[in-house]
Formats: sequence, structure tokens, C-alpha cells
Amino acid sequence: MDHLAATFSVHEAKTHLSRLLARVEAGEDIVITRGGKAVARLSGLEKKSAARKPGKDAVELSDDFDVLPKGFLRAFGA
Repeated sequence: MDHLAATFSVHEAKTHLSRLLARVEAGEDIVITRGGKAVARLSGLEKKSAARKPGKDAVELSDDFDVLPKGFLRAFGA
């Protein structure tokens, strides 16, 4: 059993699930036991990266960006 993680019985976990989830969101790992044996671990998911801000890393496209050069499709047998 992981000595760094807080440990709770199944009954305690069911009774205090919201509190345990708050602890997990704060970065803590929680181990759930049944009959004194570890059976599960609650751990947080990776956080999403920050949303892009409009105008940052903007890309400019020319009006003809989707026009294929002459003979392009022929080169691929189309």
C-alpha cells in the first residue's frame, strides 16, 4: 500500500465521496480499502491546457491557399 496516499475504507469513501474528490482535485491520491486491503486508488486527471486566446499564434492564409498547382493530381494518377 502507498504510504504517501491517504487511505479510506469503502464505507468511509461512500460516506465522504465529495470531500475525497475535493482532495483529489487538490492533487492528493486516495487509496480505498476493503477488509484492510487496498482495492482502488482515486487520482486526478491531467488538467487541460489553457484555452487559446484569439489573435495569439494567428496564421494568415492567402486567398488561393486551396488551389492545387497544375498537374498535381496527374502526378498521383488522378
